Amino acid sequence: MKQAAFGEGNADLSPREQLLRPIIDAIAQTMDLYGSNYSFGQLYGIMFFEDKPMTLEEMKNTMNMSKSNMSYGVRSLMASRMVTKLPEKRERKDLYAAETDFFQAFKNFFTMKLQREIDVMQEALAAVMPELAALTQAPGTPEEERSSCLRDLDKLEHAVQYYEWLQRFVDGLEEGEYFGNLQK
Repeated sequence: MKQAAFGEGNADLSPREQLLRPIIDAIAQTMDLYGSNYSFGQLYGIMFFEDKPMTLEEMKNTMNMSKSNMSYGVRSLMASRMVTKLPEKRERKDLYAAETDFFQAFKNFFTMKLQREIDVMQEALAAVMPELAALTQAPGTPEEERSSCLRDLDKLEHAVQYYEWLQRFVDGLEEGEYFGNLQK
């Protein structure tokens, strides 16, 4: 992709690059829907269609962004395993490549996000539920408070069931259980 890939007046883009612009924009919009930065989604889209790994300098020039923003974007994409840092280098510069298998990218992105949700919620549930249960048993707890605590515990038991199910879903997703023969 050329440097002006997202600016106005892209007459210097090849017909292929002009056709890919809406796809790259759609990838960026989709990633934005799921909490990723729109610009980082554009970067992923550009890297997705590159036929070779890219350096930070090439990404910076393509996206017309500062090197610090580009570095942050690449780290963010690496954290979600949408982009990987390759072991080889080009002219002593690190090389990065996008995950081009959409099934793998989906699996990487969503297992990371969902596992984080599960971990945060299970930690909170494990801390609060025993205390709430103890409050229902405490002799000095007023009856109205005890009833509220019991209703809350019932809601939290439902949450425990949900997060146990979600953990099974994430485990199945990581194992490729839902993809059948669809992956490369």
